[in-house]
Amino acid sequence: MSKNREWADRAARVLVGNYKQQPIAIVRGEGCYVFDADGRRFLDMIAGIATVGLGHCHPRLVQALDEQARELWHASNVVYSTPQIELAERICRNSFAERVFFCNSGAEANEAALKLARRWQRLQGRDRYEIVAFERSFHGRSLFTVTATGQPKYWEGFEPMVPGVLHARFNDLGSVREKVGPKTAAILVEPVQGEGGVRPATREFLQGLREIADREGILLIFDEVQAGMGRTGSLFAYQHYGVEPDVMTLAKALGNGIPIGAMCTKARFGEALTPGTHASTFGGNPLAARCASAVFDELLEGGVLERARVAGSYLEARLHEMARRLGPEKVVEVRGLGLLWGVELPVPAAATIGRCRELGMLVNAAGERVVRLAPPLVVEHVQIDEAVAILEQAIRETV
Repeated sequence: MSKNREWADRAARVLVGNYKQQPIAIVRGEGCYVFDADGRRFLDMIAGIATVGLGHCHPRLVQALDEQARELWHASNVVYSTPQIELAERICRNSFAERVFFCNSGAEANEAALKLARRWQRLQGRDRYEIVAFERSFHGRSLFTVTATGQPKYWEGFEPMVPGVLHARFNDLGSVREKVGPKTAAILVEPVQGEGGVRPATREFLQGLREIADREGILLIFDEVQAGMGRTGSLFAYQHYGVEPDVMTLAKALGNGIPIGAMCTKARFGEALTPGTHASTFGGNPLAARCASAVFDELLEGGVLERARVAGSYLEARLHEMARRLGPEKVVEVRGLGLLWGVELPVPAAATIGRCRELGMLVNAAGERVVRLAPPLVVEHVQIDEAVAILEQAIRETV
């Protein structure tokens, strides 16, 4: 029996079965590659779902974690934490944000943003609590964020959902205007829908949301959990679009795999969360904050953003070339932005994803029929060539 099979059998005996794992156990990573329990190497073109932006075990991050682990792991937020403050300074210095709340995940960051929006409106003397989110969106698995998620399959069995959440059509301003009303507190949107099939917003759509929010006195929240931290070629996706939100949420690549989330906002909105209104035991802990600061430094000083822009353009061109070779009977559409791409197939993507793994590459699905590619930002052109060649072979053999 293979070691992968042994680990899968052991997992089945002790883990809740809420995940559908690919049948390998990853035990080591290096750059854009991971290695399974049987010693096989895979090109990682999903990066822990757009999380390991700088690649696996980046030396700068290993050093930061090692140094911090020898100093302090945890003190909680009953005292000040110097790594947390330094990270918040980096975020504010490089974005619109003036205040930051730290937590441990994207769902927690979005939960904080939604609570902030409702509380801020109440403090203005307005009975506004409704959230306008979007069909096909994904914002997390807490009850509030899964309610905001515009995919009913994720609601099954958890009803009743949180009241006051409405879903408009993505990239359709007319639909948004129909949903916004006197009870609306905020609009929550992903600049690029990830789990909904890798669907970028149009610039006109996000500009229109900004105008609606300003006119109606409601908050505009950008969920950049998947699209932030260099994924689009800009440090933050809102910078790519030139549309500034009132609140931005981050996680995933913020810590390059170390769990950390952030809710970033303007000072006047941040004032709504006074002592005791919201909290996180581990939020902004020294280990995670120190690692995230190292991520920022590498992105801003190591030339990673420029490399990611070039790599994103190259991946886009290669995927479109592949789609032309395969034709519309095998590839319905290629869409994405930066280093976040989806290849929509005319059939379920599971067989193609499995064949990619057999050929030595990891990708995953974003919706039933979409193969998602979200490699580390440090991916090289030669690795992109290898990835597209594997994907093309897999599609030819399975579609």
